Amino acid sequence: MTAMRPDRPVGIVGYGAYVPRYRLKAAEISRIWELGDTHLPIQSKSVPGPDEDTVTMSVEAGRNALARADIDPAGIRALWVGSESHPYAVKPTSVIVAEALGVGPSTLAADWQFACKAGTEALQAAIALVGSGMGQHAMAIGMDTAQGRPGDALEYTAAAGGGALIIGPADEAAATLEASLSYASDTPDFWRRPMQHYPQHAGRFTGRPAYFKHVLAAGRALMDDLGLTAADIDWAVFHQPNARFPQRAAREMGFSSEQIAPGLLSPAIGNTYAGATMVGLCAVLDVAQPGERILQVSFGSGAGSDAFLWRVGERIDAVRDAAPLTSDYLARTCYLDYGAYVRYRNELIMH
Repeated sequence: MTAMRPDRPVGIVGYGAYVPRYRLKAAEISRIWELGDTHLPIQSKSVPGPDEDTVTMSVEAGRNALARADIDPAGIRALWVGSESHPYAVKPTSVIVAEALGVGPSTLAADWQFACKAGTEALQAAIALVGSGMGQHAMAIGMDTAQGRPGDALEYTAAAGGGALIIGPADEAAATLEASLSYASDTPDFWRRPMQHYPQHAGRFTGRPAYFKHVLAAGRALMDDLGLTAADIDWAVFHQPNARFPQRAAREMGFSSEQIAPGLLSPAIGNTYAGATMVGLCAVLDVAQPGERILQVSFGSGAGSDAFLWRVGERIDAVRDAAPLTSDYLARTCYLDYGAYVRYRNELIMH
């Protein structure tokens, strides 16, 4: 497999994360469903407030990215939102977000879907648009509120949050793209048919034939094409459906636990789905130093992975403090009991 490179050098000129303040402990879910608390997949998960959805969270992350980019939002030629939880079945999330951010109206706006890698699908498209010279800047957002059927194993990890990245010319960038690579196959590990409220999953099948096959294939192929090993890369950001999967993927690719996205986000906030590697990359950019390399590998059920290699530039120090850090959002927590969580998530059918 051959890595992809745009016609002109591009990079991240602005980035921003958002994670809701509300949290639900895994032990609280276990208390309700009597599943025991000896093998909980995470510590807690982020939960959107009653006035939050994919649109409002995307706007917050987008504002942070714009503050760091310090550009006129009206000049952004594309704004794409990848999510599993768009608030409308027919009406684009992207146009609402663009209007709120002052993007356009001369802009491309569209919603993307590919399960948990919908955000990085949008990112690949943003790289292609700016890299081809069709536009100077494009914004890609990965954001989810995430759903999980009450009592299902998925409920423990299905969380909320994500990140926004503004792609622009390399000479404006805080981190430049070295190359990217995508890998996909028909692997049915997770799905939701029309009119179904909750997704279904294939249990353990989602591990070896789905997650690990695609994450390892995409990450290794990109590194091999660039002639790099884990020793040449400073940070690794993998999709985090739980704490165990990214640690195992990192180990099989030769990375140490110290190289994984700061703090391994999933134990504290859960799986933010389309926003998972987007918020993970934002967390790394918050602490990375000029010259360091970052490997980002997403995963989307169905299934596929997008891999990117970023090189942090000197501009990172100038943009970092222009907006809240990812750690700022992680630090502000308000724990809910299960009853409040069910009410906030509209799980109570009143009519």
